[in-house]
Amino acid sequence: MFKSTINYKLIFLDILDKKYPEKKKECASILRKETLSILDIIELNKRIFGFFDEETNAFNQSHRAYNRASILQILDYQKHNKMNNSELARHFKLSRHTVAKWKKKYLV
Repeated sequence: MFKSTINYKLIFLDILDKKYPEKKKECASILRKETLSILDIIELNKRIFGFFDEETNAFNQSHRAYNRASILQILDYQKHNKMNNSELARHFKLSRHTVAKWKKKYLV
């Protein structure tokens, strides 16, 4: 069976080459990784594009999708940084209810 995956590394390299060559050094440490995690992708977005207005943030957030590995990585980030659900939700721009649902589903 053919498994389709998105090559985010190549996408970000193309964006940096064509539009933001001055930000290549800032992103180099992340782009040297063999594979990019969801946290790496979020960090690259911040470094390259900066912060957006509230309307753009709301639109982008509503179109994010997380797989099981990404969810577990986010929950591990919470544990490692000793965050409560509200702090984690604010950090990743999620709802507290989403975080609680993930914990109930994946950490039981």
